[in-house]
Amino acid sequence: MKVVAAYLLAVLGGSTCPTAEDVKSILGSVGADADDDKIELLLSEVKGKDITELIASGREKLASVPSGGGGVAVSAAASGGGGGAAAPAAEAKKEEKVEEKEESDDDMGFSLFD
Repeated sequence: MKVVAAYLLAVLGGSTCPTAEDVKSILGSVGADADDDKIELLLSEVKGKDITELIASGREKLASVPSGGGGVAVSAAASGGGGGAAAPAAEAKKEEKVEEKEESDDDMGFSLFD
């Protein structure tokens, strides 16, 4: 993922066709290790392709992937059409938040900041 991010940063920086050295220099500037095999694989996959078209096709593919969570509240609000459907959606959100707090309280005594 960091290789893709570095490639996209190079494109945003004005390079229409970033090289392996461009990607390595971006990764090196933040102290990340550069894996030559991953860089070469990415560059071979995007060679000769427009980055905006690649992103657009990726969005279309991701739109069909179920992401889970929140779907019930969204469908309830969308199907109601009136103000009455907003209340059940709000109640569902409150219930979800309560469940999340119960789960987060059980940290077994470990904390990142202790």
